[in-house]
Amino acid sequence: MKVSDLLESRKENWRELDRLCTVLEGGSRRAAPATAVSRFAALYRAVCADLALADAYQLPPGTIHFLHQLVGRAHNQLYRTRTFHVRDWMRQLFVVVPQRLFADRYLRLAFTIFWGVFLAAYFLALTQPGIAEQILGKEMIARLEDSFSEPVARQGGAAGNLGGAMMGFYVFNNPGIGLRCFAFGLLFGIGGLYATVANAAIIGASFGFMSRTSGAASENFFHFVTAHAPFELTAVVLCAAAGMRLGFSIVGTHGLTRGASLRRAGEQSLPIVLTAVILFVLAALIEAFLSPSAAPYEVKAAVALLSGVLLMFYFVFLGYPREGMTNDEIRMTKECRSPNDE
Repeated sequence: MKVSDLLESRKENWRELDRLCTVLEGGSRRAAPATAVSRFAALYRAVCADLALADAYQLPPGTIHFLHQLVGRAHNQLYRTRTFHVRDWMRQLFVVVPQRLFADRYLRLAFTIFWGVFLAAYFLALTQPGIAEQILGKEMIARLEDSFSEPVARQGGAAGNLGGAMMGFYVFNNPGIGLRCFAFGLLFGIGGLYATVANAAIIGASFGFMSRTSGAASENFFHFVTAHAPFELTAVVLCAAAGMRLGFSIVGTHGLTRGASLRRAGEQSLPIVLTAVILFVLAALIEAFLSPSAAPYEVKAAVALLSGVLLMFYFVFLGYPREGMTNDEIRMTKECRSPNDE
């Protein structure tokens, strides 16, 4: 059979694909049944082959032009960018992401390790003389006492006038601990465990030592750290969880190649990392404008309490499994619970 005759016999497919393109271009893509979408993909592949034949055998320019346009229209429908829908993004932010975070076993592990070590270091530094020096070292203790020897309102006087600049500084400076926890996690997960334990011990011992310290330094310390601590420490835990997920995916691939396992873990870690970024920005906002201000401690404690309630609401109340999720959303949530199971 001649190529021209072959292509002539395929014109009905071209017309069918043209009709489907018209339907999809009219905004009915969501309502299209699965069989129509499958047929559309098959027709698209066939028309691409027809265009290649028409080009190779130099068929009439009108035919080639028509096929070029048809392939372009079909390609735009098959691979088009998703339209921004506020409702879809709100669902992702307030339904899908918190439920994935709630089910994430590495987040639970990081949360348990960080806060367990933090509380242990806090109470040891508070009740056992000399423990804080062993954990922090004399140099760090001296820096703590010197940094908070004056009231935060006086220290933050310049910061109060440059709140925006200070926020920018904190946005880049504060995530350092979280980034270290994340980066160390890539060392086969074990590095993430070490970084989480080490940072939790240092932070907890600092809080415990300053709680035991008499005088103005202790009061100044809590005046500064109380308001932004919930968001910042939670972001550190999230970074640790994301790093451990990536690191352990290299060790336990569960039948995948190491590259594929790492890519899959990266996709599953994305909601954790993005949530951590948001929390770091919120912490920086508070640390730049409220923490160094002369506002009463009761105001800063109320902000910390509100922050804690919001975190509990997002991670626990919104994250608790409930009906109404799509099959894809349920699958992704289950993968976070058992990240490498097929």
